[in-house]
Amino acid sequence: MNDNISDKDKKDWQSFVLSKDKLPNKDFKAQKKNTLKVRSIDLHGYTLEHANNTIEEFILKAYEEKVGKLIVVTGKGIHSNVEKDPYVSKDLSILKYSVPEFINNNQNLMRVINDIQDATIEDGGSGAFYIFLKKNRSIK
Repeated sequence: MNDNISDKDKKDWQSFVLSKDKLPNKDFKAQKKNTLKVRSIDLHGYTLEHANNTIEEFILKAYEEKVGKLIVVTGKGIHSNVEKDPYVSKDLSILKYSVPEFINNNQNLMRVINDIQDATIEDGGSGAFYIFLKKNRSIK
């Protein structure tokens, strides 16, 4: 089998083996750094109306500033005062469910939002969520 290898190939192989140069890893795809600008907001202690107004302003301002990812912390509702209101379920925290619902029902906000996802434990777990904004292509 060695007889089929040309002298040039043998010479190239020898120089390759003796070379100290590192070869690029073809399995590693050179990925474009896709670093998103990230902003976060904590809505603990906000009333429902104040939280909705604040989150609307926050999302629109972040979109203008070309931010890609928002972390919205609402809390889990453990310390909310829902026990005082007999018409509100004690299982529901006010902001945890109503802020995402407000966002989903607001067409003006949904025009700039790509996706809404639950946050990882590092960013607040079940007491937080992510908003991924669309790219703002306006020229400033």
